[in-house]
Amino acid sequence: MTQELSWEDPGAFLLDGAVPQKTTPAWDMPDNRENLLPPYLRALPPQEGAHFYGTLSYNRKSQCWVISGEPSVTEMCKRLFPASSGSRRGEARFTAHRRSVEDILWLMLRFPLEVRMRDLSLWTEAVEKTRTHAEKVYIREKNLRHTAPDAAVFAGTLMDFQKEGFQYLLLHDRCLLADEMGLGKTVQALACLAEEKRFPVLIVAPPHLVRNWENEIARFLRLDGKPARVHVLHGLSPYRLPEADIYLMHYLLLRGWKQTLPTLGFQSVVFDEIQELRHAGTEKYSAASLLSDACERVIGLSGTPVYNEGSEIWNVINILDFHFLGSWESFTREWCTGYGNRMVRKPEILGDYLRREGLMLRRTKQDVLSELPPKRRLVQTLDLNDQLYARLMAPVIAELTQWKQSSNLTAAQRQILENSISLHARQATGIAKAPYVCQFVRVLLESGERVLLFAHHHAVFDRYRNELKDFHPLFLTGRETLEEKARNAEAFMQGESTLLCLSLRAASGLNLQKATCVVFGELDWSPAVHTQAEDRAHRIGQRDSLLCYYLVSPSGSDAFMQEALGLKVSQFIGLMGDTPLSPQQQMQDASMARQHVEKLMQEFMPSDEEKEAGH
Repeated sequence: MTQELSWEDPGAFLLDGAVPQKTTPAWDMPDNRENLLPPYLRALPPQEGAHFYGTLSYNRKSQCWVISGEPSVTEMCKRLFPASSGSRRGEARFTAHRRSVEDILWLMLRFPLEVRMRDLSLWTEAVEKTRTHAEKVYIREKNLRHTAPDAAVFAGTLMDFQKEGFQYLLLHDRCLLADEMGLGKTVQALACLAEEKRFPVLIVAPPHLVRNWENEIARFLRLDGKPARVHVLHGLSPYRLPEADIYLMHYLLLRGWKQTLPTLGFQSVVFDEIQELRHAGTEKYSAASLLSDACERVIGLSGTPVYNEGSEIWNVINILDFHFLGSWESFTREWCTGYGNRMVRKPEILGDYLRREGLMLRRTKQDVLSELPPKRRLVQTLDLNDQLYARLMAPVIAELTQWKQSSNLTAAQRQILENSISLHARQATGIAKAPYVCQFVRVLLESGERVLLFAHHHAVFDRYRNELKDFHPLFLTGRETLEEKARNAEAFMQGESTLLCLSLRAASGLNLQKATCVVFGELDWSPAVHTQAEDRAHRIGQRDSLLCYYLVSPSGSDAFMQEALGLKVSQFIGLMGDTPLSPQQQMQDASMARQHVEKLMQEFMPSDEEKEAGH
């Protein structure tokens, strides 16, 4: 009786169904290497005297493999592989891709082909790369071990599922890490880059995340005992780049650097939030494609890799591995609801296929919930609009002048002025960074998260309302009546909207455990206020691991408030007021406005001595 072999079982790749000992991983046994591969990848060359149905050659100009021969073989190629059907009579062309090599090897079992002598070394190399990849996909990936990156290079600690992700990235040169938001895609990618040391590296990210990548690189990477050298590209006009290990740029700059980036010798490229490239036909997409072709290692990061329209995921995969999903025509015919149609018929099957072929790894919070703490606090650094901030601070500078000359004011009048200055400066910061906060929240919402967005100033909420109107946000900001407040809270709990915007000090007593993320677009002086806001979602009935994002800017009032709150990334866990404030801490909070004003004085109205010291 013939034994049925399962492609999910490593033993299926062994002759006679023998299974390797568990104590000795299969890939560590070079003598058995040939036996570990699928039959068509370990087939022997045709015997001497065999009939060749044609020849196999490589077209260097078109970068494709060309089968030329009898109609029987070329007709079969065009029937089985429609992407080759555009070739002329007596010829079938295959894009030079690992999958094409697999197809040709399989075809040659039935129709032996003679490889042109001048292309023999190229073909041998292509076959070897294909076999090596097959070993990784079919054998190694099924035995991912919880090994950590080199501690001398990577200064972080990975959870077990993150170690698996790190190992997965090492095994696959071109792949998509599609973990849900909050599971540490950034840190897994940095661990991989640290282990491989394929520098220089280019990281492309949305504008609002460039600053955060800078912070994460400084936090985690050490090269030769020193922080990694980082340069952030600026402007659409290319210039001579300084020497660095890691270069950062945002997607909006790609079109200006389109012709230059492929010539700069980047070994690796990381496309963060790669769904930014889901639409082809733009200069941004074309630049990303050329850059990907020029790099050995390409990593895509996205919590939302499979969209409703097939054209989008096809475009994303093409950046990672060109024509992995075939041509657009063949993809829409087989995967979508009809030829040229954009809707994937069975997206779950497509997702399984991408995972099985080693192109995508995805874990959800539910998959790894046992490894996650009940509540996770993450400090995310965002930019702000410097010009807008400077314009908004003009009235504050006038108030600072009044405060500086306020010797005739009473203590109460002086305190009122201090509070006004601090409040207006914080509002200027909140407004100037609001577009970046909204970009960040938009990604969360598109990933399927249910978000509580906290802020303080009505002017900031107005920005949120305008920029996030597509998501039909609900509001609890103190402007609403008691009836409106109750109705909006209930609407969020019933799923009528996935975004509820709340005032930091107007959410007490609410039960909003349907939220999966809490986002602080602005900060409060009191750690206890943040904890109370978090607890609107982290209550009895919350079964998920709650993500709490603190979005801060390195400039504006955030810098001072971050320092005052102890919002240092390395110290953040446990420092956010989980215990009641002592009387001493309450007194300290009361003096924060005055300290803030003094800080603003140093920044905007330095004394002559401070000016001289600055020079």
